[in-house]
Amino acid sequence: MRRTTLQFLHTLGLFILTAIAEIVGCYLPYLILNKQKSAWLWLPCALSLMAFVYLLSLHPAASGRIYAAYGGVYVACALMWLMLVDKVALSAWDLAGGALVLAGALVVILQPNGFK
Repeated sequence: MRRTTLQFLHTLGLFILTAIAEIVGCYLPYLILNKQKSAWLWLPCALSLMAFVYLLSLHPAASGRIYAAYGGVYVACALMWLMLVDKVALSAWDLAGGALVLAGALVVILQPNGFK
């Protein structure tokens, strides 16, 4: 595999981990506030959001470009969360929207001058 392919896979994997940390960090307060779950969930919530910030800081590119590309991966992960955790079937609109934002993220990530 070429170095650029490995860099792309590393970036994508890092984005996915970052999205999961953010979603978990936002899902736990939802459970506490709306589903009357234990207040002890605030601790893993805080840890998850700290992991989110740390993971997002690991990218060497300009922060604005990182946030733009990460947004597309986040939307795709959120849709997977909707399907796997919330047990909601994805609509054709969900799938089309997810594909569009992922395509936009790929345009930013795979630009000719590199992801700098």
